[in-house]
Amino acid sequence: MPEAIKQKIEAELRQLEAELRTDIPRELKKAVAMGDLSENAEYESARNRQDYLRVRIGTLRKRLGDLSMIEVSRLPHDRAAYGSTVVLYDCDSGDEVTYKLVMAEDADVSKGRISTVSPIGRGLMGRTEGEEVEISTPAGKRRFEVVKLTTIHESDEFE
Repeated sequence: MPEAIKQKIEAELRQLEAELRTDIPRELKKAVAMGDLSENAEYESARNRQDYLRVRIGTLRKRLGDLSMIEVSRLPHDRAAYGSTVVLYDCDSGDEVTYKLVMAEDADVSKGRISTVSPIGRGLMGRTEGEEVEISTPAGKRRFEVVKLTTIHESDEFE
């Protein structure tokens, strides 16, 4: 797992936990002091934020656990998987495009970094050089040929 993703998630966790421990109790106390809680928008807003923070913190903790389970050594050496760079020929437009398959937290389409859970990312998983693939995207079906594949094992970026 790229250390940068782990650090990004841990930083967000620290920020959310601090807000849950300090800011939310302060907001709730201030809202309670205003009186009637049944029609108190500030109280309702603080409670909703508190609920959101608890859910988000739980999600991030689970994500960290899931990420720690990834064993790079078990990723395929000959097929597209997490960490692979895939050069594609777009059969419909005639363009060549390069994508790196990354975690959702690290995705940035403008930099050619697509998530392994995005429609194109899912469609590329397990593909090999020379293989043609038809992928359903929100914009419709797209056809690609895998021109070149560089797996995580051939790259030093994730070590």
